[in-house]
Amino acid sequence: MNTSSRNILAGLTLVAAGISVGWGIAQWRTGHLSDSTAAAGASAPTERKVLYWYDPMVPTQKFDKPGKSPYMDMQLMPKYADEDSQDSTGISVSAQAVQALGLRTAEVVQGKIGADVNVVGTVLLNDRDVSIVQARTAGFVERVYARAVGDVIAAGAPLADLLLPEWIAAQREFLSVRALGDTSLTAAARQRLLLLGMPQALIAQVERTGEPKGLYTVTTPQGGLVAELMVRQGMTVSAGESLARVNGLATVWIEAAVPEAQSGPLQVGQTAQVRLAAFPGEVLKARIVSILPEANRDTRTVRVRLEMANPGQRLKAGMSGQIALEGNEQPALLVPSEAVIRTGKRALAYVVDGPGKFHPVEVQVGAEVGDQLVVNGGLAAGQQVVASAQFLIDSEASLRGVLPAGAAASAPASAHNGHGTSSPPAAATNAFVVRGVIEEMSPTELTLAHEAVPALQWPAMTMGFKLSSPQLATGLSVRQQVRFTFSKQGEDYVITAIEKVQP
Repeated sequence: MNTSSRNILAGLTLVAAGISVGWGIAQWRTGHLSDSTAAAGASAPTERKVLYWYDPMVPTQKFDKPGKSPYMDMQLMPKYADEDSQDSTGISVSAQAVQALGLRTAEVVQGKIGADVNVVGTVLLNDRDVSIVQARTAGFVERVYARAVGDVIAAGAPLADLLLPEWIAAQREFLSVRALGDTSLTAAARQRLLLLGMPQALIAQVERTGEPKGLYTVTTPQGGLVAELMVRQGMTVSAGESLARVNGLATVWIEAAVPEAQSGPLQVGQTAQVRLAAFPGEVLKARIVSILPEANRDTRTVRVRLEMANPGQRLKAGMSGQIALEGNEQPALLVPSEAVIRTGKRALAYVVDGPGKFHPVEVQVGAEVGDQLVVNGGLAAGQQVVASAQFLIDSEASLRGVLPAGAAASAPASAHNGHGTSSPPAAATNAFVVRGVIEEMSPTELTLAHEAVPALQWPAMTMGFKLSSPQLATGLSVRQQVRFTFSKQGEDYVITAIEKVQP
């Protein structure tokens, strides 16, 4: 083969090889792109389906597209179809909403209650240590000793001299019978003198002297304060008429008004420490002698009486001081007060089931201790409960209908209108949730400085609201920040639910 033929053959061989390599590369690129596309399609997430949008503050009002809520200054939130597959007893809230609202949780803890109760008390005279001085028979006041109301006198101090004609006649009869020497008749005559109220000492004096004694000096049976003095010189007195009232000073009372929420553990006989303003630095001992059976309906307090010794009569009625009632500690479940939503008919707490997952529980609450609430039932130690921003959880629970039976009494009535075609905001629901600060309070009404209510076209202002139940005011105080639900009932705006919030 000549040189030209060899060159042609080599060229054809190179062309064939190039075609083969090119075809192989093309096949590899095509297969790679197909695999990549398939992988990308497999990894693309399925888009979540939105059922509707809603305002957490008015969860029953639904909208067909996103936008700004007509009720509050916030964006509407989506309701996804896959959320309806949740357990019917619980709800879920997105992490975005939890973070935006600053939702906090707290642990149900096993603690102790019954620590000292500190209250203000006032010293009073002991009304159980009172003596009434009376005339034992009719007569005339011959003399009144220098006494006046407010005087402190000793036991046996003279008050007045009385001339008693009936006693004179009875004494003469007794002396005549004794002169007969008949022992039985003499004993009977002496008994008659006793029945007339004549003291033994006076009878003995008549027997000793043999002369009737019709002028009798009335004395006090005990020492103390002359609280009343009714006898006056020259007046005529009848049998049983009161002449004076003397209040003993050996002991005094100190009375305190204890909040009813703290009065439960108190018992008669329990000891207390008293610090009076008149004796700074000195601690006195007292003992509970009575817990009065009626609470003050206006102040929600129970009157407690304590007794103190009064050596030297230095404790004066009207003095004031601090009383530390020594309570008996008892175990109890405790949660922050703000973790419980009270509707006036029941109390609810939201238990944390996991990240963003909650379920409502009806709880039985007891006394409030500081910023904590005693739980008598419904929760267990170690559980986590929602401690702030419960309105979002509560509105979601109301929306899904997972509240315990009857717990949704404060939820607004259901309505359904499209976004942009809804009725005026105030007509869409009759319940509104806002924040405010308590300015004044009474058992039936709260005055609050609240934020604006766009649904009613209200600016931020201070106004009064009626309470649907006096129990809603339990644990609240002036200047406290709260979140409350209200509605218009007749001519009044009435609070149906309220909870404390952190500043």
